[in-house]
Amino acid sequence: MTEATAPTLGAAPSGGLGLRACVALVIGNMIGSGIFLLPASLAAIGPISLVGWVITSAGALVLAILFGRLSRVVSRTGGPYAYCETGYGEFAGFVIAWGYWITLWTGNAAVTVALVGYLGFLFPAIGNSDVMGIGVALMAIWSLTLINIRGVSAAGRIQTITTIGKLIPLLAVGLIGLFWVDMAHFTPFNQSGDTPLAAISAAAALTLWAFLGLESATVPAGEVIEPEKTIPRATIIGVLVAAAVYISVTFVTIGVVPSPVLAQSEAPVADVATAMWGPVGGIVIAIGAVISTFGTLNGFTLLSGQVPYGAAVDRVFPKRLGELSEYGTPANALVLSNLLASVLIVMNFSQGLVGAFNVIILLAVMSSLLPYALCAFAELMILVRRGQSAVVPGGRTKLIVLGSLGFVYSAWAIYGSGADTVFLGFLLLLAGVPIHVALKLRQAAEGETHDVEGNDGAGEGT
Repeated sequence: MTEATAPTLGAAPSGGLGLRACVALVIGNMIGSGIFLLPASLAAIGPISLVGWVITSAGALVLAILFGRLSRVVSRTGGPYAYCETGYGEFAGFVIAWGYWITLWTGNAAVTVALVGYLGFLFPAIGNSDVMGIGVALMAIWSLTLINIRGVSAAGRIQTITTIGKLIPLLAVGLIGLFWVDMAHFTPFNQSGDTPLAAISAAAALTLWAFLGLESATVPAGEVIEPEKTIPRATIIGVLVAAAVYISVTFVTIGVVPSPVLAQSEAPVADVATAMWGPVGGIVIAIGAVISTFGTLNGFTLLSGQVPYGAAVDRVFPKRLGELSEYGTPANALVLSNLLASVLIVMNFSQGLVGAFNVIILLAVMSSLLPYALCAFAELMILVRRGQSAVVPGGRTKLIVLGSLGFVYSAWAIYGSGADTVFLGFLLLLAGVPIHVALKLRQAAEGETHDVEGNDGAGEGT
């Protein structure tokens, strides 16, 4: 193996993602299959669910600001993992990396299955055959894995194209559809049968899932051009665009189709488009859903390599996951992540395992909320550990207030996930502890050390 093709550990890849690609990554990872399904879930609550969207959007914006600030303080690859590891220490970093990694490759499996479902709507042969469905799913996930192995620039271009492709039909519904809205459908405003507070809380808990992935631009920081400027801008722009799309599309779906009918729909946005523009409109929306899920799968595939790569560079994950291919990408991490996702995809098509797969998806979502909660105060902790807490640009009070808002919102969202999900999620996180201990024992035997900034001491890599 020549020097040019030898994989390297922890080498800094050249930046290939600009503002446009990062905005596309944020929007693409947030706007997936959720917006095409959520209107039906929210229909049982009624038009008051729009208030839930507003509250969730505000909470997501607070988190976006927090992640934007953190990207200026810590520019390492890894996103939430890097921030928590720097702020709270190595073990906290491992727990976050472990949970976040599980979220990514499990999410990859879920998005791939959703993609096959939408393709089955357009091509019934795919939906009627488990064998063909598995084949299409694996083809989709591994084609995007290979593209990401070839380089993040190519992945970034695909993300930009698919983001535009998914926004066009959604914006058509959210904007042009305003002319079909019947305001009579907005009464009664609360159709849940609960108090307004309970109804809004239920809606906010559902709509939160649509914003997962808002931190996407922070993860491949080592691949971003001028990350200290690009990441904060991309994160905030992405959240604002997604919020506008979500609220407008939900408003139109409620206004065009009565809530009782909408609640029974398996393709609510497509049904709304059909009501407005006929069968062709439904097909266009279905195509948009395919593009949407394909773009989300591409974005999550990119992140599924970057998170374990960043952790491996810091000796928190096995070092082989920190090796770079001849293209400067974390090929080993990408292959392992999507191999696990492929196993889940096959399990999902097996009779009797669908319920178990759905439980895993819920656990993955819960796992993504813990990093949000810890990242809320991560900047303050980083400044304390660096001895800079007395001199904080913008004032320490601002950081405390902002962090408190982000923490309370994240904790409330975890609570809203349900007791069973939180309990099982905790057990899933605990499952990583023996792996962490095994890695530390091996590193001790090899004479390696590690500090909280991600720099190695003795041993390989110095």
